[in-house]
Amino acid sequence: MNMHVKIPSVGESISSGVLSAWHLAEGAPVSIGDLLFTLETDKVSTEVTATEAGILKKLVEEGAEVKIGEVVAEILPASMEDSKTPKKEVPTKDVSEIKKEKISALAPTLAQAPEPQHTSLIEKISEPVPSKSSTEGRVTRRKLSPLRRKIAAQLVSAQHTAAILTTFNEVDMSRIIQLRKEVQETFQAKYGVKLGFMSFFIKAVVEALQAVPSINARLEEEELIENHYYDIGVAVGTEKGLLVPVLRHCEQQSLADLEEQLLAYATKAREGKIALADLQGGVFTISNGGVYGSLLSTPILNPPQSGILGMHTIQERPVVVNGHIVIRPMMYLALSYDHRLVDGKEAVTFLIKVKEVLENPLNLFLE
Repeated sequence: MNMHVKIPSVGESISSGVLSAWHLAEGAPVSIGDLLFTLETDKVSTEVTATEAGILKKLVEEGAEVKIGEVVAEILPASMEDSKTPKKEVPTKDVSEIKKEKISALAPTLAQAPEPQHTSLIEKISEPVPSKSSTEGRVTRRKLSPLRRKIAAQLVSAQHTAAILTTFNEVDMSRIIQLRKEVQETFQAKYGVKLGFMSFFIKAVVEALQAVPSINARLEEEELIENHYYDIGVAVGTEKGLLVPVLRHCEQQSLADLEEQLLAYATKAREGKIALADLQGGVFTISNGGVYGSLLSTPILNPPQSGILGMHTIQERPVVVNGHIVIRPMMYLALSYDHRLVDGKEAVTFLIKVKEVLENPLNLFLE
């Protein structure tokens, strides 16, 4: 009996996807657990493995759009496939055909020779030269992946729906840098992960959201939905596009807990194994353009959230401290927010709170 291979359900909000790659050839033997194909949706990619052994019969071409539950292949019993394989027949020729071939081979071939060409020089010059397209070989046209199309649609939707405004501040990173140097070795030995910058920013954002709850809210038609939890998304760049995995209950997590989750997500992103559930439910997003060298930016909202914090590169700059000009490692902060429900005063207050927490990082260890 043939076993149907169907497109699995990968999330309530996903009804279709693209079968982006077959990993076995047509007619290939299949063992239980073998990787059959990759399903790419507008959010994540899912690898589908075989649950039965046999011979693969594909019903859908690579690159085709498929619906959840659709049958895309069959796994045939090996014995059935062998019986269906047709035997090759050796073609035979009629005796009269063989005689004709011999006679034609002995016939004079002079009559078949092409006549000499007497094309004049003027004719040669006037012959049109085949023209090449001005773009031939200079451009490549290819379809966007479902993930890239979804990202594009979300960005356009965010611009058209929300009243996005950005406010800026800067933070002196010297105390965090010094603290990391002092505790890094002990921290790694105790928790098995490095102490980075992102965990400090997540804790600072949580305290700022608690101080300015209007940013931890969203509009849903004519209703205001206020969130009383702190699940923070951290933007991660991958080969397929930007993903925002969510760290849960950040108000309850220590710096070490956050670093462990960040490391786990980084590994999953690198291996292409971030699941749909990892991307759902965030109330606020942090985007770190500083890892690419960005000095300043205006991050775009991640709908339906009402705020996103942009981190940037740390750069030594002259600043005035107690009447003296000193060199400090500074970072620009950018908060983009939905002005429909967040006032400018609240946005500025939020950034100042983030700045205060980051410039006094020792307090985070005392919690």
